[in-house]
Order: sequence, then structure tokens, then C-alpha cells
Amino acid sequence: MSGPNGDPHVLGGGTGDEGDEGDDTFEEEEYAAINSMLDQINSCLDHLEEKNDHLHICLKELLESNRQTRLEFQQQSKQLNTGADVQGSQPPA
Repeated sequence: MSGPNGDPHVLGGGTGDEGDEGDDTFEEEEYAAINSMLDQINSCLDHLEEKNDHLHICLKELLESNRQTRLEFQQQSKQLNTGADVQGSQPPA
């Protein structure tokens, strides 16, 4: 979790006057806070990876669709050009 400024909120916040036992508690709480932040970061990275995978799939589909459309357009263009050449080479009736 983070505090109001985005700084990690660490529980315990001892002054060091509590002795060794207080230091151990502080370290455990500090490690727990760090683990929590790492878990959140990991979750965010997993989510980003899923979005990236989805976008990659969508872009591959779009690319394939554009290739297919371009091929169809080229075939139609060739057919129109071939038809125009045949009509242009025939004598007028």
C-alpha cells in the first residue's frame, strides 16, 4: 500500500528505542509491506502482459485482413485493366 504521497506505508514506524524485539517487528512489517507492493506490481505486470497479448492478436488479425483486402483489390484491378485492354483492341462496330 502507499501513503498519500505514493510513498510506501510501512507499519510499525518504531523509533528504535524498543530494543531488539521492536526492531524485529519493524523489519517483519517492513518486509510484509514490501511483499505487498511487489505483489501489486506483479499483478499490474500480469495485467499489462494480458493486454499486450490481446493487442498483438488483434494487430495480427488486422494485418492479415489488410493483406487479403490488398490482394483482392489487386486482382480486381488486373481484371479491369485486362477488360479495358480487350475492349480497346477491338475495332469499333
